[in-house]
Amino acid sequence: MSKGIDSGPAAGTAAAGAVAAATAGAATVAVDGRPGGAGVAAAGLSPGALALRRFRRDRVGMFSLGVVLFFLLVSFGAPLIARLYGKDPNTHYGQRIPGLLTPTGAPVLPNGGVSGEFWFGLEPGLGRDVFTQLLYGMRTSLVIAFAAVLLTTVIGMVVGVTVGYLSGLSDRLFVLVSNTLLAFPTLLLFIAMTPVIDSRLVEPGEEKSALVQFGTLILVLAAFGWVTLALLLRTLVRSLREREFVQAARAMGASRTRIIFRELLPNLWAPIIIHVTLAVPAYVTTEAALSFLGVGILEPIPDWGRMINRGAQLFYSVPTYMFWPGVTILVFVLAFNLLGDAVRDALDPRTGR
Repeated sequence: MSKGIDSGPAAGTAAAGAVAAATAGAATVAVDGRPGGAGVAAAGLSPGALALRRFRRDRVGMFSLGVVLFFLLVSFGAPLIARLYGKDPNTHYGQRIPGLLTPTGAPVLPNGGVSGEFWFGLEPGLGRDVFTQLLYGMRTSLVIAFAAVLLTTVIGMVVGVTVGYLSGLSDRLFVLVSNTLLAFPTLLLFIAMTPVIDSRLVEPGEEKSALVQFGTLILVLAAFGWVTLALLLRTLVRSLREREFVQAARAMGASRTRIIFRELLPNLWAPIIIHVTLAVPAYVTTEAALSFLGVGILEPIPDWGRMINRGAQLFYSVPTYMFWPGVTILVFVLAFNLLGDAVRDALDPRTGR
């Protein structure tokens, strides 16, 4: 969990080293590990097609993609699955149906109450269905993670490309701001910033809606997550702006906007894609960590981090309750990290395993 906390807000920190080699070959295409234009001409394929072919040959990457797609389908199909299953995440079945929980709140059946009716058992005390809690908790984590990645990627692209191309005073100010943000202890800032943002969005004594809770976490994650991607893109743009094709566009009178969007950005998609694939699992673990610490998603919205927090309190009496969310996070994060490695290797085989 602590690893996710450290890498989540600066997900690009882990991605920076991974994308460095890929970005070095942005203007020089490599074909099955052999860089150069002659290989491309012989292959008769575009750089994107070559990367796709290399990715399809990566068995680990294809399997990881299948696992990630499975998680995405299950999360967005959670309402339909829950309806077919006949349960929902908020009903206290253990309190409504006699014989499911002991007087102390523990499930009567072994393994946390796992049965044909409750596939993953019951939550101790409240008696909620664990399976539907996992389904909807998956939606919570993925919605927050993807929204935060989208926001940080857009901000990082705009800031990094702009200051990298313009240089001068804007570049110096950016370096100062980015270094200042990276110097802060991110976990402590997350814990401190969350109630501050909440106080701006919710009146005292008013209950926080799901939209406010989601928005607060997304804003907190995005406040620091864009910095490393912007630093990486700034470095790449400073190199690309001296290339012949940029000099030619400038000599032909192209505007700065046209040069940035038509000449520079097409050469930056590889590091951006790698950043996204490596940032999503980092944000999932960070969101779960914040909820585990009590500053993330609150009851009654299902959340993986809060399930693990509850499971840790009851680990000695009902260890299986902590097992399900822990294994689910482990499998998803591992699959997405392996997918990110496969995408990196496909875009530049020189970094291959």
